[in-house]
Amino acid sequence: MVPKSEDIKPLSTPSTMQHKSSVLQDTYGRPLKNLRISVTDRCNLRCQYCMPEEEYLWLSRDSILTFEEISTLVDVFILLGVDKVRLTGGEPLLRKDLPVLIEMLAKKPQLRDLALTTNAVLLADQAEVLYQAGLHRLTASLDTLSPERFKALTRRDTHARVLAGIEAAGAAGFEGLKIDTVMMRGYNDDELVPLIEFGKRWRAEVRFIEYMDVGGATHWQLDRVLPRVEMLERLSHHYGPIEP
Repeated sequence: MVPKSEDIKPLSTPSTMQHKSSVLQDTYGRPLKNLRISVTDRCNLRCQYCMPEEEYLWLSRDSILTFEEISTLVDVFILLGVDKVRLTGGEPLLRKDLPVLIEMLAKKPQLRDLALTTNAVLLADQAEVLYQAGLHRLTASLDTLSPERFKALTRRDTHARVLAGIEAAGAAGFEGLKIDTVMMRGYNDDELVPLIEFGKRWRAEVRFIEYMDVGGATHWQLDRVLPRVEMLERLSHHYGPIEP
C-alpha cells in the first residue's frame, strides 16, 4: 500500500519542536533531501563481498513497487523536502522498461537531481536511451582494470562490457560521472593510481569504498581492509601531498 503524505510525519527534536516543519529532518535537525529507491533486488553479478551465492530467493514480482507506485512515493517525499532521487538495485538496469520510470520522474520539476547506480554490465546498450529519458547522472561500479581479477571477484566474464558501458556513458553526454571501487588489500590495492588515471580519461570521479562486512553472504576478513589513511599515503607517493 502506498502511504499518503499525511501518514508520514517529520522527525521532531528539542531544537525543532517549537518550529514544526513539513521537511523531513534527521535527529540533528538537518533536512533529508536525498531519497534512494531500489527498483529490483536482482543482480547479474555475484561479487564475493556482496552476494556470492548462485542460488538466491528473489522477491516475487508482485512484491516490487510498480513505476506508478514509485512515482507516487516520490511525490510524497517531494512534499517533505526531498529534491534528489537515486535509483538502485540489485542492478537497476535489469528492471524492464526502466527508461519509462526515469522519464516519469524527470518530468517532476521539483527534482534537482536524478541519478542511477549501476554495475555497468548492461550500460553500453542503455546509456543513450537513459540520457534521452532525462537521467541526470550515473555512478558505475568498477573494482579492477584486470579482466582476470574481475572474473574471480564477480564470477562473471563481463569485464569488457563494464568498460564499454562506462565509455558509452561518456559518449551519451552524462556529466558528473562517478566510479565506485571497493578497495581490498591483496586484491586490487595495487590499482589505486591506475583506477584514478582511468577515471581521468572519462572525466569521472573515482571513489574508494571501504571493504565492509555486510553479513551472511561474504567471507569478510579484517586484514583485507585498506584504511583511508593508508590509501592517502600511497597516493601521495605518486601525486604529492594530498589536501582536502
